[in-house]
Amino acid sequence: MNTGGGDAPGLNAVIRAVVLSALNEGWEVVGIRRGYDGLLNGGDGLVTLDRGSVQGIASLGGTILGTTNRGNPLRWRRTLPDGTTEEVDRSGEILAAFEEHEIDALVAIGGDGSLHIAAELSQLGLPVVGVPKTIDNDLAATQVTFGFHTAVQTASDAIDKLHSTAESHERVIAVELMGRHTGWIALFAGISGSADVILVPEIPFDIRSVARQVQEKFLRGPRYGIVVVAEGATPAGGEASLLEEGGPGKAARYGGIAERVAEELGEATGIETRSLVLGHLQRGGQPTAYDRLLALRFGAAAVDLVSRGDFGCMVALDPPEVLAVPLAEAIATLKKVPVEGDVVRTARRLGIGFGD
Repeated sequence: MNTGGGDAPGLNAVIRAVVLSALNEGWEVVGIRRGYDGLLNGGDGLVTLDRGSVQGIASLGGTILGTTNRGNPLRWRRTLPDGTTEEVDRSGEILAAFEEHEIDALVAIGGDGSLHIAAELSQLGLPVVGVPKTIDNDLAATQVTFGFHTAVQTASDAIDKLHSTAESHERVIAVELMGRHTGWIALFAGISGSADVILVPEIPFDIRSVARQVQEKFLRGPRYGIVVVAEGATPAGGEASLLEEGGPGKAARYGGIAERVAEELGEATGIETRSLVLGHLQRGGQPTAYDRLLALRFGAAAVDLVSRGDFGCMVALDPPEVLAVPLAEAIATLKKVPVEGDVVRTARRLGIGFGD
C-alpha cells in the first residue's frame, strides 16, 4: 500500500481500514513510504503495518506513509554528471521489487496523477487496486472523493472570518483556494461562506464584470466584498496564473491569481482590495466525520477487491454503494463543475456573481 500526490484529510483512515481488513483476512500488510520511492531505494522504505501501527490514526490528517508528487517511476527524472536531467523508465525496478519482497498486490491511494501511474503499472502486470484521493473532487468515476468535504469546511471557516475584517475596513478581499482545473472547492466554499463573487476555471471571467458586481454590492451595502478565486481561474481570452512552468516529469505550479485579481480590481473600482492565499491549510487537519467514514469504506472495499482478484480497478462511491470501476475508465476524464448545474444556479439565485 502507498499514498501518492498531495496529501488529503482521510488518508490515514484509508490506511487503517486497509490494514485491519487485510489482517482479518489473515494477510500481512506492508506500507511503501513516499509513494514509490520506498521501493526504489533498496527496500529501505518498506514498513510492516500491524494493528498497533494504525491505532488511533483515522482522525489524524496527513499520511503515516508519507507522500510525494514528484516520484513517477515511469518517468523518473535523473540528474546527469553535467547537471542536465533525463527521463528514465524505472517500472521494471518496481515490478522486480514487488517480486523480491513477495508483495502480492498493491493498494494505490492517490489522485489523478497517482492513479495514472497505477493504471500503467497495472497494464504491465502489477496487481493493483486504486483508491481515489483528491481534495479537488475532480475524478468523474466517483461521486465524491475523501478530503473534499474537509477542504471545503476549512475554506468556509476562513471565509467566515474574512467577513468581519473586510467589513471593518470597508475593503474587498480576494481569497485564493485550491483547484487547478476544476472549481469544486471554490464553488462549495464560496456559496457556504456567502461570497459575493466566485471565480472558477470552468467560467472564464472579465475583471470589468467582477468590478461591476463589487461596486453594486458597495452601493446596496454593506460596504465590503469577498471574492473567492480558484487557483486555476482564468480571465476570458487570457491564461492561467502560474508560479512555475511545467516541464517533462513536472507539473506546473498554479498560483498568484488572487493577487492579480485584487490588483486589477482595486484599479478598476478605487476600492482598497487585499488578497489572501489559503494554500495548504486546505490539505491539513482532522478529516470531517463524513470524510473519515468515506475513507474507511474505500479502504475496506479495496481489500475486498484484492480478495476477489479484481485488479486494475478503483473503488468509487455510487450512492448508496461503493463499487469497482476500471482504472482506465476512472482516469479517462476530469469531473468539471457543470456551469448550468444546480449548484451554480443556486449561487446565481443568491446574487453571487461569476465574473461572466
